[in-house]
Amino acid sequence: MTEGRSCPLAYRYSAASLCQEPRQVSEDVLYIIGGLYGNPWALDEIEQMALAEERQGHRVKLVFNGDFNWFNASDSLFRSINNRVLDHTVSLGNVDYELANPSAGAGCGCAYPDFVDQGVVVRSNLIMERLQAIASEHPDIQKRLSLQPRYRCLLFGGLKILVVHGDPESLAGWGLAHESFIAGNDHKLSEWFLASGADVIASTHTCLPVLWSGLVNEHSRVVVNNGSAGMGNLLSDPRGLITRIGLSSPVAKPVAGIERHGLHVSLLPVSYSLKAWLPEFDRLWPAGSAAAVSYRDRILKGASLNYADIVFPSIV
Repeated sequence: MTEGRSCPLAYRYSAASLCQEPRQVSEDVLYIIGGLYGNPWALDEIEQMALAEERQGHRVKLVFNGDFNWFNASDSLFRSINNRVLDHTVSLGNVDYELANPSAGAGCGCAYPDFVDQGVVVRSNLIMERLQAIASEHPDIQKRLSLQPRYRCLLFGGLKILVVHGDPESLAGWGLAHESFIAGNDHKLSEWFLASGADVIASTHTCLPVLWSGLVNEHSRVVVNNGSAGMGNLLSDPRGLITRIGLSSPVAKPVAGIERHGLHVSLLPVSYSLKAWLPEFDRLWPAGSAAAVSYRDRILKGASLNYADIVFPSIV
């Protein structure tokens, strides 16, 4: 196994097994939060967004689909982030899985594809090493993490919402990455929707957002990947993004959104305090550190995508 490039067998599952026992949701709105990356100010803002919805009469369920740990490289922040997140509905990302159940030779567990530079892979492995050392001092948190599932299937508005971290074959799969939609993955999407029976698949892991809609067997389906809740996703835009699925339109203005089968699926910006977060990030990850080299520019400036780049209408 090449550390950071391959994933453990425990990450694997079949699409057909993912929505066999969907869990009924009673709330009116789902916030699906991937890639919080240990950013407490992003979590503060998401909680305020949920409160704003509730003031409008919307009951909100927070669902964290992995990698809520990453930059929280101190004992106090590690405990705080995990205790806050684990009060909600959670499924694991590769980061959280490797903190709870370290896998020999997995490195960060990211399963980076060939198009990702090896320097990124090496630095991610170093970040994971540091976080694992911190996690080992908190066995109670490790135990709580180890009890969380790798995916969720929620019955919401009469439809099946499949919540994964990577894709419907692997916890760290890249089949729902922005790059996969650019390359054209309609056949694989069709396979996954038909096998799982899902109406909506919500993902994260690959750090760039996607909103796809298409027909599978004449039935409208949706894929939404929020990129990252805890850092910027779009050009010159440091805001995070979360997925919102609701029975009504969002209170806040979305970056992108569609309506299918009476559900509103949106990517909502997370306008957290960069002024507060950046000094803490710099304290934890000073210049030259693995996280600073890989992520500081993105935290400041966002990613390379424009708003129009993240929407993929298609017919399967």
